[in-house]
Amino acid sequence: MTDDTPDRCCAASRSDGASGRSQAAGRSRSGVERNEAEPSSRMVEVPAGEFRMGTDSDVGFPADGEGPTRDVYLDAFHIDRHAVTNAEFLQFVRDTGYTTETEEFGWAFVFEDFVAPADEEHVMQSVDAAPWWVAIEGANWLRPDGPASSITDRLKHPVTQVSWADAQAYAEWAGKRLPTEAEWEKAARGGLVGKRYPWGDELTPDGEHRCNIWQGEFPEHNTGADGYRGTAPVDAFAQNEYDLHSVSGNVWEWCADWFSPDHHVDGPRENPTGPENGDARVMRGGSYLCHRSWCNRYRVAARSKNTPDSATGNIGFRLAMDA
Repeated sequence: MTDDTPDRCCAASRSDGASGRSQAAGRSRSGVERNEAEPSSRMVEVPAGEFRMGTDSDVGFPADGEGPTRDVYLDAFHIDRHAVTNAEFLQFVRDTGYTTETEEFGWAFVFEDFVAPADEEHVMQSVDAAPWWVAIEGANWLRPDGPASSITDRLKHPVTQVSWADAQAYAEWAGKRLPTEAEWEKAARGGLVGKRYPWGDELTPDGEHRCNIWQGEFPEHNTGADGYRGTAPVDAFAQNEYDLHSVSGNVWEWCADWFSPDHHVDGPRENPTGPENGDARVMRGGSYLCHRSWCNRYRVAARSKNTPDSATGNIGFRLAMDA
């Protein structure tokens, strides 16, 4: 494992893909009408207090800013038990008529193994640094693997192919917000201190798969030993001690913060919100494409980033609220 392992194995960036976007893309994505009936029963409260954030371990990627470990205080907050599902995002679109950035661009990144023969004519290009990512014309949240695909049989799976701005728009409609990176990590740790995963230090205790990640040789062969090769239902794996599902693996989750590898070193230790600006937003949690040989970022201290307009088949989100 080296610090220069490409982020592109995590999730491709919009800047890696084909040029061109619709004139509508890039417009303000706020202003959707709030859904007052959106239930909060799917959320849990994380108590106020300090937690130990980050890691000093050499297992991961120090250049990502995983360390140093530090004590961070957070006020109490609520966070979703699981990522926003396709069914929930579908209701949002039906209620608001919202159009995602991916739909306006007209294309999105899909993992090469998921491209159906009928969609091969829609392949625009691949990513040089990570050729398993291909830009597919017509791929979007409703057809996450290309025009021939559908979310019909994935309604309980996390919504994907959504940009940071799309997640923000959904949050506004739901009367919630994206979690800060610190909130996300505290919730993911579930009260455990210094552990590698949400359940402890062993990836598969007693041979049990606790998350949806890649098994086998990446990117040539995924055995699917955990039961899934793509996304899994949001509640497919057991919760952590705070009752959160899949904070390791399944899909990357957008956070509110701009990404910086070093802002936190001398930054605030009370309710931190990240730097004031940047070029990329923080993503947390890893995805079904993560493997220890490439993207060992399904650990709770691991971090990644992407440009806010990027969308791939392995990026989703969950939401938070002030308590």
